[in-house]
Amino acid sequence: MKPINWLRFTWDLTALPPHEQPLPVRYQITTVTREEEKELRKVISSSFTLDPDWNPAMQEVMQTIDAFLARAAARDDTVYLALRHGVRVIGTAVVLLDPAAEHHLAPGPCLLMEYRNRGFGTQLLARALQALREAGLSQASAIGKENSLVTKFLYPKFNGTSVPHESPAAVAA
Repeated sequence: MKPINWLRFTWDLTALPPHEQPLPVRYQITTVTREEEKELRKVISSSFTLDPDWNPAMQEVMQTIDAFLARAAARDDTVYLALRHGVRVIGTAVVLLDPAAEHHLAPGPCLLMEYRNRGFGTQLLARALQALREAGLSQASAIGKENSLVTKFLYPKFNGTSVPHESPAAVAA
């Protein structure tokens, strides 16, 4: 199996550009409770397992995600965002508000395959970065696989900058 090359993205939350694009009607982003984490895990798992780009490293990726989610669930300052289409959860982002966290978004915005390429990842990223800024953080970070859609198109938004990263503490789909 070919090793995964990772990039670490950072955002300067003090200079975060505004995001003024509203969600379409019948879509909303809400915070959810820990009790709803099981539903979010299904979205995260589906986001990775149905994406052929992740197949060669699926076991490693899911172990990393499970470890991150376990750490996030043990904290009181974790924010769970759910993107809903009506009552159905179609996307999620898990946000650590701890300024000392190695990665604040992990996994990053995750969407069900049939809802990708519609700007919803941008909406989730914007909301996650906003939550971090409102919590008083000046910088945020996340990692993603080099040459993936998230590192090519999503994470550079909002002035995200990248550097190579050695060990993944969490991933983004």
